[in-house]
Amino acid sequence: MPNIRDRQLDGLRTIAVAMVLYAHFFAADGSIWGHLGVRLFFVLSGFLITRLLLEARTDARYQPATALKAFYIRRALRIFPPYFAILALVWFVNLEGIRGTGSLKWHILYLANYWYALRGEWTPWVLCHTWSLSIEEQFYIVWPLAILLAPRRMVGRLCVAVIACSLAYRLYWPLTGTPSLMRDLLPSASMDALAGGALLATYRERTQAWPQWMQLGWMPLAAAATVALWLRPDPTTPVLDWFIWIGSEVFPLVPLVMLVGGASLGFRSGFGRLLESSPMAATGRVSYGIYLFHPIILSLTIKAQAWIPVNVSEQGFGRLIVGSVATLALASISWHLFEKPLNGLKRHFPYVDRSHPPAAAIGELRERRPDATIYETALSRRDGDVVQTSDLQ
Repeated sequence: MPNIRDRQLDGLRTIAVAMVLYAHFFAADGSIWGHLGVRLFFVLSGFLITRLLLEARTDARYQPATALKAFYIRRALRIFPPYFAILALVWFVNLEGIRGTGSLKWHILYLANYWYALRGEWTPWVLCHTWSLSIEEQFYIVWPLAILLAPRRMVGRLCVAVIACSLAYRLYWPLTGTPSLMRDLLPSASMDALAGGALLATYRERTQAWPQWMQLGWMPLAAAATVALWLRPDPTTPVLDWFIWIGSEVFPLVPLVMLVGGASLGFRSGFGRLLESSPMAATGRVSYGIYLFHPIILSLTIKAQAWIPVNVSEQGFGRLIVGSVATLALASISWHLFEKPLNGLKRHFPYVDRSHPPAAAIGELRERRPDATIYETALSRRDGDVVQTSDLQ
């Protein structure tokens, strides 16, 4: 069973995916709330991936090649099977006429964000949510190389540099012309959230205390972000739209990082108990499936409107309830019957080779006992048990 800190992080996943469902099933103009949920996912991903890589790097048996191979195999086992199953299903039934769009190869190569950005429209919309999955996969290709191969003292500086470049991209955008999908879907528009989570992981290695500027600044930033999220003047101008975009994208970054950081340590409050409650944690564990399946469920639900007693053809409570329940049911079935068994194979690919104890530990045992073979075996078995337990994370 996941420990308390990971149960609370699962609870945050539930909050993130709930914002996405709210945006796509209920809100008349809720895209910004869905995007905020995606940014919370990005912070979580950056933090968890970097934490695992740094933990591997501090192990006495760390080897870069072993850690890199394990990372890519484990990611493939977790991400690829349901993703490519969905692509196959959508293509096979030609959902929303996807065969005629020519986009399938872009989705297969995890370039969906570029497909939508270059076209400037959400076609095919049934797979439009895969833009964020593409950005994460692009991040996964590069980031482990940086974390595992760069000098350890440079990792934190690298995170800061990536955040700065992403913020510079946002500040530069008004000079590039009228807002378009390219503004949101290029990797540079999301690297600040991913690197923000990564920076949190590097910071947590040194201390659990927050910098004073974050303690003093998170509430004003959260308040400013709330105003930007709700501010939707009509008509608007490119400059005003840019200010709203900055406010709703950049201002929440510090509060989101602190939210993930607090959950990683375990909130000792009612909010913490809510996050780690069984329904929240269980939903968070299947949140990848919920996110992946929900547009397909939406498309099929609309087609089945004649057999559904509530209105699901338009945004509202009917669509939210029917769509959310159906998506959660499908995601749960997928997790237990399909994803979880494959996820269990990750135990065969640890980040460090624990088949033998560290050389330093063996040398110390041999100095104490010349017949230390039995102790070496016990130490090796003990490490193997630790791997099997932690591999569930």
